[in-house]
Amino acid sequence: MLFDLDGVLVDSHHAQLAALAGFATSALGHRVTVADLPAGAATTPREQTLTELGYTGAIDQDGWAAATATATLTVEVFPFVADALAALRAADVATGIVTLRSRQRVEWLLPPGVLDLIDVVVCYEDAAPKPAPDGLLLALDKLGVAPGDAVFIGDMESDMHAARAAGVTPIGSAWGFSDPATLTRAGAVVVLPHTDDLAGTLLSLTGAGRRGT
Repeated sequence: MLFDLDGVLVDSHHAQLAALAGFATSALGHRVTVADLPAGAATTPREQTLTELGYTGAIDQDGWAAATATATLTVEVFPFVADALAALRAADVATGIVTLRSRQRVEWLLPPGVLDLIDVVVCYEDAAPKPAPDGLLLALDKLGVAPGDAVFIGDMESDMHAARAAGVTPIGSAWGFSDPATLTRAGAVVVLPHTDDLAGTLLSLTGAGRRGT
């Protein structure tokens, strides 16, 4: 069972916006708040958002890293995640994360106790980014699992497209960045509701994932 990170395992919506506002404040030399960001900034490429704010230069990676590091201090793992991952581990279900985050930033976002419950982590520097299927296929190769025996839980259209391209069952998460209708149109077989019993819901999917439905 593979997972996206942002919006699925960690509640990072506000942190994404705060990083953009912090970087823009420093780069533009005047105060930019989250309220000043364009609509949809959390799911829009950062270059586009910054251009709309008036910043046209190359993104300084050190400045972006600093803004991101500060913003991630507000990020929390969703309260149902640790129990769900522990239940999957107890049921001998292999787990992985496939994310656009760098490996360093994954460690900023997830505490060791949660990372210890994940069998493999594929980051931005490891494979071509979603919607390419490369990251999912790399994770499955490391786990020794065939695509038809796996599901990928994500909250973005790119997640659903990547799963489809990899031959993995695409599952949407309704508690993430995108609405259920968007995920369904992008190819999600099912969109999971926000539930405190995520463990039971995920375990019920393992059979469906093995059947490739």
